[in-house]
Amino acid sequence: MKKILLGCLTICSFATVAAQETVYPAPAQKETITLTNATIHVGNGNVINSGNVVITNGKITEVGATTSTSGKIIDCKGKHIYPGLILTSTEIGLMEVPAVRATIDAEELGELNPSIRSIVAYNTDSKVINTLRTSGILLANTVPGGGLISGSSSVVQLDAWNWEDAVYKMDGAIHFRMPSLLARTRGRGGFGGAQQPQVDPVKRGLDQVESVKAFFREAKAYLAEPTHENTNLKYEAVKGLFTKKQKLFIHCNIVKEMLLAVDFVKEFGFDVVLEGASDSWQIADLLKQNNIAVVLEQLHALPTMVDDDIDQPFKTPAVLQKAGVLFALNDNDENTRSRNLPFEAGTAAANGLTKEEALTAITLNAAKILGIADKTGSVETGKDANIVVSDGDILDMKSNIITHAFIQGREVNLTNKQTQLFDKYKYKYGIK
Repeated sequence: MKKILLGCLTICSFATVAAQETVYPAPAQKETITLTNATIHVGNGNVINSGNVVITNGKITEVGATTSTSGKIIDCKGKHIYPGLILTSTEIGLMEVPAVRATIDAEELGELNPSIRSIVAYNTDSKVINTLRTSGILLANTVPGGGLISGSSSVVQLDAWNWEDAVYKMDGAIHFRMPSLLARTRGRGGFGGAQQPQVDPVKRGLDQVESVKAFFREAKAYLAEPTHENTNLKYEAVKGLFTKKQKLFIHCNIVKEMLLAVDFVKEFGFDVVLEGASDSWQIADLLKQNNIAVVLEQLHALPTMVDDDIDQPFKTPAVLQKAGVLFALNDNDENTRSRNLPFEAGTAAANGLTKEEALTAITLNAAKILGIADKTGSVETGKDANIVVSDGDILDMKSNIITHAFIQGREVNLTNKQTQLFDKYKYKYGIK
């Protein structure tokens, strides 16, 4: 009986494996593709009505109302063409199921880990990746977590066999997670159990920030030496910060944390990006003066401070736009797994931004912050053909229906586990 039961379980397990989606990366583009008669949202604020886009050898070769038509013709009449959306910061490919520890490869032990590289742990077989493409997201910056200095992030394109194929920009940023400088009430409602030694969280946080500054001072001195008897991997890992080949992403939210981030610009001359920065609206002019970019991590959230307006997260993008701050929108919600990125932009468009400004915040602005704007972020001649075609407004939850997606000219498969289940039960109940 036990043998029969074991055999049944084995067969069931094989059936489950076989039932998984069989989606594989698209081959390189061979034939010229022309998308015709579409409304083209360039990504830089411009819109072309009834225009064509020609894609050849993975590149956009023509854009406009009077382009030639050749090769494979895809009629997009009544549809909209957009640049592929970009997730500026995510744990995609490093975390599959947040509640299952064995599927998490996003953090390393220790506080100072600049030599950790997210790209070598990136899992192209993640089932989450395919669900992003159906929302129009084609590129992502995969970011390590944990500690004070978490390591380097890399930009990946979301249709690849392995991390070597996926990498779009290698080790473009180092991530520093600013310790919290908020004094919190001890215990539940201020009532703890056994008496614990009082620790000033602000002093502790400032001490940790000073330890990070000390690390960068030592790294600067190390890198100034012409030769080294021994190689220090941690110092070598931040060399790009001093040469401006890398950016320093500082994860923080409240004003006094962001003011400390400004000190990193003044002391070290780093190219700094604030990630999170929920209260950046209060110091937008200062950020502009110091050429500091911002990644707003989560618009669909409550405000950080109790005295902020309840809808302040929705209004912050418009404040930054008015001040001239370079900013991008992001979605790091563990429940939606970043699929709501276009709808976060839609919320911003309903609270002070125009729709094209909101689109720019998840395309061209994101590309500028990640250092890839020369290759992607807009539908312009000479750039990689990272393009999505939608039945309607990509920022609108109801009309965001992606019919075609191209990564470097390759038309990618928009099937995922969720669409397969949808089709499965449509078939079961005879729904047309």
